[in-house]
Amino acid sequence: QVHLVESGGGLVQAGGSLRLSCTASENGFSLNVMAWYRQAPGKQREFVARMTSARSKTYADSVKGRFTVSRDPGSNSVFLQMNSLRPEDTATYYCYALRVSAFQPKEEYWGQGTQVTVSS
Repeated sequence: QVHLVESGGGLVQAGGSLRLSCTASENGFSLNVMAWYRQAPGKQREFVARMTSARSKTYADSVKGRFTVSRDPGSNSVFLQMNSLRPEDTATYYCYALRVSAFQPKEEYWGQGTQVTVSS
């Protein structure tokens, strides 16, 4: 299985910034989509941002203008630059990867999660 390793979470005051990183265990492998989700206590996991292999980016309305998603040239890593953080951004952030093959079922992978806590 492909493993997604996340890092960059931590404690930050409102208005501060953090940069999350997610790296796949197989450098350079082709992933159609890499994305970020988050889950706060007592809430369902929600979509945050994603970037496709075609460099198309999509953001949740709640983070538009504040968060930026990017991928490295080898497409083995995805990053999430989070600026102007708010207490409501507090959650466990999960990396997600999707690979689609013409002759195999789709493959989906999740990272272990990294905690982001924003204090007021």
